[in-house]
Amino acid sequence: MTPSLKIAAAGLMLAVLTGAAGCSREARPATDESEAPAAAPPVSPDVSAVRIGTLEATALRDGTIKVPAGDAQVSPWTNVAEVSALLTAAGVTDGTIHLPIQPLLVRDGERVVLIDAGAGGQMGTEGKLVASLRAAGVEPGQVTDVLISHAHGDHVGGLVGADGRLTFPNAVIRMSAPEWAFARDGAGEAGAGSLLAAITPKVEPFAPGTQVTPSIKAVPLAGHTPGHSGYEIVSGDDRLLYIGDAMHSSILSVQRPEWRNNWDSDNARAAATRQNLLEQGVTGTRRIYGVHFPFPGVGRFQRVDDGFVWIPDSSAQP
Repeated sequence: MTPSLKIAAAGLMLAVLTGAAGCSREARPATDESEAPAAAPPVSPDVSAVRIGTLEATALRDGTIKVPAGDAQVSPWTNVAEVSALLTAAGVTDGTIHLPIQPLLVRDGERVVLIDAGAGGQMGTEGKLVASLRAAGVEPGQVTDVLISHAHGDHVGGLVGADGRLTFPNAVIRMSAPEWAFARDGAGEAGAGSLLAAITPKVEPFAPGTQVTPSIKAVPLAGHTPGHSGYEIVSGDDRLLYIGDAMHSSILSVQRPEWRNNWDSDNARAAATRQNLLEQGVTGTRRIYGVHFPFPGVGRFQRVDDGFVWIPDSSAQP
């Protein structure tokens, strides 16, 4: 099965990885690396600093999913002629929908928070997350919280390594209670029982809309999966909204939010969520973090004629 077919398949719900159950946060002592002070981050093309008020955040490159735009069997946008035309007009000439993956690291007081865990090298991606994290001066054992937007493989696959061990052994894993129920119910069918067993002792579900850390609040963004969450990070008057898979493409999802995307579980609600994000994005002050937008994924929406375009934040470029 090609990487794109894996995306279209039901098995995307959870990455198919082998793993043993991890111990709980309380039962596992901190490792030496979690106690060691973080080293000064070296310069790397796979990390990009994102300032949010007084908070330090970092975009971490994991890899890129590449979907053939003209193949209706693998692309979630099956109106392939229109898709290809829009991509070409935007300067994409290789006939491919490029979907980068860049989890976001946030240092929130004493907490070291990672939003989403990448694909773990699945789906044709490069599996760069751990290396990118270290380039940002953080060891995996120093991560205290992993916030999951939803339980698709390109967001949870990196929770467990190829050796079957938890990648972030000292972190609690948080996702919304509806999303956790969705993940548990579908794990067997997706062939992800071992991954589910590995992460279950570490998972702490939350009610939709919960303040999950002092500076980060979960924001329900309906339509993609039953419990899909964005995360709003606030410091002073500065706000950044991590939108998860409420939008996939900085071109297609932004310029044609009404187009059906077959990766969404509820297309009507997903389209309404996209439209709402666009409307709020051009009238409000908060920036947007698109985990699948061009690295480093930070920017704003701008109204153009009767539609919208994505404007990258030049201050957050790699």
